[in-house]
Amino acid sequence: MNEGLVVLVRSIIGFFTLLIFTRIIGKEQLSQLTFFDYVLGITIGSIAGTLTTDLSSRAWPHWVGLLAWSALGYLMELITLKWHYAAKMLEGEPVIVIMKGKIMEKVLKKAKYRASDILALLRNQGVFDPNQVEYAIIEPNGQLSILKKPEFQPVTPKDMNIQVQDSGISTELVYDGILIEENLRQLNKDKDWLMNELRQHGVYSLSEVFLVALNSEGSLYIDKYEDHLTKVTDIGDFKGPF
Repeated sequence: MNEGLVVLVRSIIGFFTLLIFTRIIGKEQLSQLTFFDYVLGITIGSIAGTLTTDLSSRAWPHWVGLLAWSALGYLMELITLKWHYAAKMLEGEPVIVIMKGKIMEKVLKKAKYRASDILALLRNQGVFDPNQVEYAIIEPNGQLSILKKPEFQPVTPKDMNIQVQDSGISTELVYDGILIEENLRQLNKDKDWLMNELRQHGVYSLSEVFLVALNSEGSLYIDKYEDHLTKVTDIGDFKGPF
């Protein structure tokens, strides 16, 4: 019973310590992390786990270790933000691996990539022929950025001299059957206006809808709990037990 209470207290301490440190270090997405950032995150998480469950030692040395690793990670982030050369040395830099459809073998070897790795990354972006690529660049996080040759790039409204309107951002008015009054006030609307609009779409109660959003053109998106779809598309590859 006492051990369980100790683990509970340590878990709370480790959880909120880790939460504070991750907020301080930054909000990088997983796709933006370098390999070192990834390893650093695993190490900090491992120390937090040891802080929680290792009852054979006192908690404060683990907490100091957690503080030290987090502080060093934050320091490295400050250094890479302030000094470009340090960022180049610590995080690496982008390298061109395909130029005008030709694979740069020496660069590929230096980056420790195989040609099959590059072809797989190209396929992930819908490119199955390297001849279509003007430039391909390996970013510091290992992702591949590509620029297609002009003849293989998609046509845009600008290319066709077509004027298009900005679609803007939709504003949520109802979520999970709950009215978001603050958003209504920002749009200079009220509940009576919303209910009148919903009744025109056959909705008579907020409890009937999961999501209602209004776009910049004044059009409502309404998703009911009961969608009444006669046939739901199944993208599974085989029928299993679940």
